[in-house]
Amino acid sequence: MIAAYQARCQARVDAQLDLRLQAPLPALERLYQAMRYSVMNGGKRVRPLLVYAACEALAGDLDQADGAACAVELIHAYSLVHDDLPAMDDDDLRRGQPTTHKAFDEACAILAGDGLQSLAFEALSDARGNPPSSEVRLAMLACLGRAAGPAGMVGGQAIDLGSVGQVLDQAGLELMHRHKTGALIEASVQLGALASGQADEQTLRYLGNYARAIGLAFQVQDDILDVESDTATLGKTQGKDEANGKPTYPALLGLDAAKAYALELRDQALHALRPFDANAEPLRELARYIVERRS
Repeated sequence: MIAAYQARCQARVDAQLDLRLQAPLPALERLYQAMRYSVMNGGKRVRPLLVYAACEALAGDLDQADGAACAVELIHAYSLVHDDLPAMDDDDLRRGQPTTHKAFDEACAILAGDGLQSLAFEALSDARGNPPSSEVRLAMLACLGRAAGPAGMVGGQAIDLGSVGQVLDQAGLELMHRHKTGALIEASVQLGALASGQADEQTLRYLGNYARAIGLAFQVQDDILDVESDTATLGKTQGKDEANGKPTYPALLGLDAAKAYALELRDQALHALRPFDANAEPLRELARYIVERRS
C-alpha cells in the first residue's frame, strides 16, 4: 500500500514543484537550474507525504494541501544544499548525485538554498493550493517559520555542529534531533491538519504526539542505516557521521538497542493515532515505513 501511495503523492507534489521552479527571466536560468537540481533529482518526499496523509486523515481536500506539501519539500531541499557545503558537513554526494555545490559552485549553491527557502514561504502564502482563509494561511506560515528557524531546524544544525567530538547523553542527542530533523517532520503533519480545515486543539495534540515519535524514529533509523547500509544504497557517503566524530544512536545505545528504540517510537506513533478512523491509514503506514526503509 505505501509504495502506491508514495508514488501517487510524489507525482502530485512533483508536478506542483515543477511549476514553481521555472525561471522567470533568462538571466536567472542558472540559479533556477541549481534550484531544480537540488529539488527534482530524487528524494522520498516523506514530508509532503505526511502533509497529504494528515490532510486525508481529517477528510480534507488535497487541493488545499499542495502549497504546504511544496513548502516543506522546498525547506528540506534548501537545508540539504546548505548542510552539504564545505563550511557545514562538507559532503560530495547526495541522492546518488554530486551535491549542488559540486555540480555548480559554492556561491551558486548558497543562493540556490536561499532561493528555495524563500520560495517555500511564497508557496504557503499563495491562495493557490492553500486554504482560502487568510487566517489559516497565516497560522501555517508561523508554523513553518518556527520549524525551519533557530528554534527548530536551524537550531538543530547549530547544536549538531557544536557537538562534533563531544559526548552527548541520550537526552542531549534527542534535543538535537528533535530540532534538526523532527521539527520539520512535526510541521509537515501540523500543516496537513491545518490545510484540512478540520483540525481542533485535541486533534492537533494527538497528531503532535504522532509526529514527535516519527520525527525521532526517522533520525534513529538514519543513524542505523549509516552503520548497516552502503553508499550506493543510501545515495550519500556511508559512515560519514562516525568518521566525523558525530554522536549517533548506535554509538550511544548500541546497534541492537537503537533498532529496538526505533520500533518503540513507531509503536508510540501508532498508539497516538488510535482515536482516528481508516482515513488515517496512510499515516500509520508511513510510521511503519520510516523504521523499515533501507535508504
